[in-house]
Amino acid sequence: MREIVVFGGSAHPALTAEICAFLAVPQQPVQLERFANDCLEVQLQANCRERDVFVIQPLVNPVQEHLVELLLMADAARGASAARVTAVIPHYAYGRSDKKDKPRISIGARLVADLLVTAGVDRVLTLTLHSPQVHGFFSVPVDHLHALRELSAHFRDRDLSRAVVVAPDLGYAKSAADFARRLGVPVAAGAKERISDTEVRITAIIGEVAGRDVIVIDDEISRGTTVFELLDRLREQGARSVAVACTHGLFADNALDKLTAADVTEVVCTNSAPVPADYPKLHVLSVAPALAEAISRIHNGESVSSLFDH
Repeated sequence: MREIVVFGGSAHPALTAEICAFLAVPQQPVQLERFANDCLEVQLQANCRERDVFVIQPLVNPVQEHLVELLLMADAARGASAARVTAVIPHYAYGRSDKKDKPRISIGARLVADLLVTAGVDRVLTLTLHSPQVHGFFSVPVDHLHALRELSAHFRDRDLSRAVVVAPDLGYAKSAADFARRLGVPVAAGAKERISDTEVRITAIIGEVAGRDVIVIDDEISRGTTVFELLDRLREQGARSVAVACTHGLFADNALDKLTAADVTEVVCTNSAPVPADYPKLHVLSVAPALAEAISRIHNGESVSSLFDH
């Protein structure tokens, strides 16, 4: 069987190291150099010839910098005669740019997918895409994982007799319903209208939340605009307590400070993106075991979807 080789970019070295520890394989070094004209050069400092190469790089801030680094790593692996190059992208930042909802705008999710394939990526492993249709933008196989197993395990051992799962909008209602089934609790959803990148309006909550312990679940929290709007509606409707959970904790513009200062019992996210750990209300769950297991199954030609049998 071909040897497995794992490289990590500069976006999230701690996650790469954790994945390699679970795989029991060494993380191979990457040399990144910046020239005087601000161009990047990447050198993979391990043999790739006829190897099964995995390149780990979430697209987190600064997204464009890390995207170019990922493209260069994929191109370097292909140029070094890798048998297969798999891009492991725990957070695919351009997943939000999935449709043409205004005149003369680009569909970034599709463009970045094309760039990855052009750079030499043969397969993609990613986690909780913002829109499921982004999966179809790739012309190479995509293994699309989710973190509902890890998130539900965090809440399962507590008193859920008065709990309800709430999705911020109907677009995430299906995943929220899956999460609620894992916990054995009912589900509700907000009726959300997005006005701009910094403004949303939730006009109603479909479902019963009065007197209940609410678990808000979403794919990502960036500025927290949607979550804060939802918290206002939940308070108006008499929710007893509110916990907030998401897969991707991006927390831009001091969102984490504002969220932990708000009237919430806890904030739960995964380590798909780098997250500060010095917040008493914050719980960070690791997705390294799931990603490592998926990498192992891809390498061995085994089923990845069976990881999510429930």
